[in-house]
Amino acid sequence: MSRIIKRTIYTGVLAGTAFLGYIGGTTSVIWPLPIDDPIWSSKVYARHNPFGNPSTQDVCIKRIPLSKIRPELLEKEGDLALEFCRGVWSGWGYQLQRRFLAQKYQTITPDQLWSPRDLATSTYEPGTKITDHFEVVDKTPDAITVRCGDSPARNPGPREGDGLFVMYAEVDKERNEVELGLKSCFFNSKSKQDGILGPMPKYMEKAHQWYARLWMVSASRWVTKGIF
Repeated sequence: MSRIIKRTIYTGVLAGTAFLGYIGGTTSVIWPLPIDDPIWSSKVYARHNPFGNPSTQDVCIKRIPLSKIRPELLEKEGDLALEFCRGVWSGWGYQLQRRFLAQKYQTITPDQLWSPRDLATSTYEPGTKITDHFEVVDKTPDAITVRCGDSPARNPGPREGDGLFVMYAEVDKERNEVELGLKSCFFNSKSKQDGILGPMPKYMEKAHQWYARLWMVSASRWVTKGIF
């Protein structure tokens, strides 16, 4: 029996290591964001970070050959980014967090997006509220931006823990690839902060980056042909 248990544990460790290796090998994380990143000059960033406070920031990127993308998503501008966004919220990468939030808040905010079906079919127009902790604040053909950090229903004003989360999909015709991105920027929007460091401790920043990688692998499956 002890041999069986040891083999089971060993197999589990190998599988987990292989999975983490796959996630790390198929995604990349850049931090901090470049100084010329579009988010810094955007109206939505200026509106939600009025003090210009320092932020914890990164972007998780996955590049996929155009030949692997579902062709119907390339026919109409905006469809690819929308479907990627749907995959972020309805895919298995967000499942545990969605269930946790649902247990605590779904009865309080039942009119928001909660079910996998609703999350997979919404058009994510500005004002759409997601699982009590996210609200769409901007939408373009290439990107959908949500505000994060707390409940848009129970705490809509400035917050000590605030942030923006950008899901984007861009076609790179020169390289015949699609770049998928999950861009995060966390800050204090309630009061002026000194220094240059963002609000998130280093250990939480690293954990967030791995969560973003996991989210990316899950969401990217929604825009590809079969399993890729």
